[in-house]
Amino acid sequence: MKPNLDALKDQILEFLQAQGFVVFHGFCRRGGSQPAAYWDTRSRADFRSFLETAHEAGVKMVVFSRVEFSQGMLEDAADELEECEMPAEERGGVERRLRELIGYQGFTCALELTFDHAGREYVYEVQADWYAEFLNLMDEIHSYVPDDDEDEGEDQSMGGFFSRN
Repeated sequence: MKPNLDALKDQILEFLQAQGFVVFHGFCRRGGSQPAAYWDTRSRADFRSFLETAHEAGVKMVVFSRVEFSQGMLEDAADELEECEMPAEERGGVERRLRELIGYQGFTCALELTFDHAGREYVYEVQADWYAEFLNLMDEIHSYVPDDDEDEGEDQSMGGFFSRN
């Protein structure tokens, strides 16, 4: 069964409160400064197991983040598509697939729970299948974006703090 992330969001928040966790409503923490361990949501999809692990480890605070699919995300994708060098026949297919995603505006597309323990960040994340499709489209678009670094040469080194003297 595919999760309804809006309903799952409510279930998670209720469970966090019932278990006495302090909830920090933050942003997704990908790319943080400490090593991360990701929960295997394919074989252990239930968030309760993740949070029970946190509780057993003595964790008191959990970072909760929710990503809502927005018109701005679609507009950004359309802008990037317009600027990329994708062949016309592929571009049409991508445009059609992006239009199909318009109906998901306002829906929760991703949820993330994280906690820190012993110098490591532990992550539970789940995303809607249609959002994974959107991210794949973005990857496809980015694969056709020209690499500006090759055109700019050495003038962009260190933002003007480099001297050739």
